[in-house]
Amino acid sequence: MAREIGVSAEGLRNWVMQDTIDRGQGAPGELTSAEREELRRLRRQNREQAETIEVLRKAAVFFAKESDR
Repeated sequence: MAREIGVSAEGLRNWVMQDTIDRGQGAPGELTSAEREELRRLRRQNREQAETIEVLRKAAVFFAKESDR
């Protein structure tokens, strides 16, 4: 079947497995596509917030040194 639609057998197997999970028939703990997307979004947001915090920390240190002069 995979050859007929032009994908690898492994790719087709992954699609079928993910569809099974998305329909609520996967093993406990397996993430649906929506949950995977949310996890990616939250990790990206976490990374951006960590970068913002680092910039603010450096700015606070800079301004603290400037105010001591």
